Amino acid sequence: MRSDGMLPDNKRTPRFLFLATADARGHLMRTQLLCHALRRRGAEVSVLTTSDSGADFLAEFGIEAPVLSRAYAVVFDDQQNMLRAATDRNIAAYTLLPQRMLRDIFRLHSLCRDADIVVNDSFHPALLVMGLFPPWRRKIVHVFGGSLRRALEQNFTGRSFRPFARLFAASIAYMIESARAWIEHDFSTTSTVASGPVGYRLPTPVALPREMPVAERPSIAIYLNPHFRDIGLVQAMEAALLASGRSSHRVGEGYVGRPGWLARDADWVSAAAASQLIIAAPGMAGLAAALIFGKPIILVLTDQPEQHSNALRAAELGLQHRIVRWQNDAPGFTRQLQAAIEALCLLPASAAGQSAYDRAEQRLDFWTTQLWALAEDTQVPGGRLRVA
Repeated sequence: MRSDGMLPDNKRTPRFLFLATADARGHLMRTQLLCHALRRRGAEVSVLTTSDSGADFLAEFGIEAPVLSRAYAVVFDDQQNMLRAATDRNIAAYTLLPQRMLRDIFRLHSLCRDADIVVNDSFHPALLVMGLFPPWRRKIVHVFGGSLRRALEQNFTGRSFRPFARLFAASIAYMIESARAWIEHDFSTTSTVASGPVGYRLPTPVALPREMPVAERPSIAIYLNPHFRDIGLVQAMEAALLASGRSSHRVGEGYVGRPGWLARDADWVSAAAASQLIIAAPGMAGLAAALIFGKPIILVLTDQPEQHSNALRAAELGLQHRIVRWQNDAPGFTRQLQAAIEALCLLPASAAGQSAYDRAEQRLDFWTTQLWALAEDTQVPGGRLRVA
């Protein structure tokens, strides 16, 4: 863009199409952040998702997102444990049955025609396949967390014949590397870094918090994604919160209707920034919020391979945290959680000042600048990728 904010005469407004999978709300949250940020810069942005609940989530942020296909999904139990065999069957059926992935490819073909950049967040099979072939490969940008890529590539390691596991990993890597570009995000990254001819590493984006009145600030900000539905788990968590005597702001779609819980909160990040402590599963977004806003975090760890990797990274970085596990032992979980709350709330208080707000804003700027540069390069025949 020119310094006056206008596009050069030979460039038109960039057009983006996002496909945000609804398996985890982090994909949707990242998409809504980037959608609004790109629109503020003047871009045209359309969004698709993969479930009705995902569409409802995006609608709360003012984004209309038609559902591409309800047939593709990663399968979890009600304790947020990934069910690998059920997931394998579901994705195999989606990929092989012609009325599923092939139908979606035909629909995406018409939608991609008018887009400069098609963002695949994260690893939707239809766009992974389309990224292998012209003319689609020139437009497709795969977005994913680094731990999620490793988990996907290693999906069959130790679970199947070694040659098949290696072939699967190599196939996934080849599909990612064949597209126009890929962007790997990590909660601890602080700037845009080029990785090979078509790869970039960016910091996980976080929503911008508002300043909350002192009377509204909770001691503990809790976010549990929709896969948490186990009643025993939430009752044990509530017992620990009650015993701590501290105020809490609780968000969890799986516990809608329970007293004290909200299904969704578009401004949850403001509560997190104003709190003493965050409780969440070890997803990239929750860890990024804890890091940016200087908050200790309790990680509710379940059987999700990429989240295990994230928890290890938190320990390597020295992020103030505790890990609790639900093992169908309500009294034990309550004791674990209560002890973690007491230990972390004794740490020196921190608040999200202007510098934290600026860091969150800078992360968004990294993304919009890089995506804008990719779109401009796509408009130029033979345009080469560059770090913006």
